Amino acid sequence: MALDDLPALKDILNQHDLRAKKSLGQNFLLDLNITRKIARLANARPDATFVEVGPGPGGLTRGLLMEGVDRLLVIERDVRVLPILEQVAEHSSGKMSIQIGDALKVDWAEDNLGLSLAVDLPSPIEIVSNLPYNIGTVLLTNWLEMKWPLPISCMTLMFQEEVAERIVAKPGSKAYGRLSVLANWRCETEIVYRLPRDAFTPPPKISSAIVQLRPKDVLEYTPSPLVFRKVTAAAFGQRRKMLRASLKSLSKDIISILTELDIDPTARAETLHWKDYCRLALALEKTS
Repeated sequence: MALDDLPALKDILNQHDLRAKKSLGQNFLLDLNITRKIARLANARPDATFVEVGPGPGGLTRGLLMEGVDRLLVIERDVRVLPILEQVAEHSSGKMSIQIGDALKVDWAEDNLGLSLAVDLPSPIEIVSNLPYNIGTVLLTNWLEMKWPLPISCMTLMFQEEVAERIVAKPGSKAYGRLSVLANWRCETEIVYRLPRDAFTPPPKISSAIVQLRPKDVLEYTPSPLVFRKVTAAAFGQRRKMLRASLKSLSKDIISILTELDIDPTARAETLHWKDYCRLALALEKTS
């Protein structure tokens, strides 16, 4: 049995009377031309392990397998799509495994992702996903805050376009924020593809974009993720305030610390480079 023998995705949705659930942040991508292009952007190949979160009825799943992936794990919490995914697995020549569960509860730092799997899942892995809109940012943050080095070699992820813009944003821009700082501290980031609303079923209210994040081989700065999180939360939580005010809860000597780092205490959060946040976090670690 070959993947080409499977019915069209729209026909499968009709056969199973399956509709996307807003509560699960679902918008199905059914065009195999698009899903195969995404697979190629993710460098689908037989010598790597790929993980897809939230495959839904398997549009991107099919694209990955058709483009040459030999080891694919899909993680899905919606049991309604299990019969559809099982049908794809049956046509995959043993290349695909299915895990029903919540990706937010996976211990991604553990061998085999902390899951009970029937297949070997060596690290590093490649994550490719049309992420559910309601958990996409949380999942990405969880991955970026894992112990270094990450067990992930590349992430090719679809977000709402405004979230994608935040991930790649540069200092001084309106979109620049905590997610920009965290992502670019640990990864090289790039928007590689933009999709219109009508590419999905049902069409979302705004367009989507695919961001590729490649973890850096060596981190230039290595502050504690916990301290780094506190610094960025304080700064961007009150981004209209000057740093001397927004960061004063972190240290009574915050003005002196900023001055020693050659950071203007009257600057605002969106003007600092991610390197400045790393240096600030390291300095605060020394004073704690």
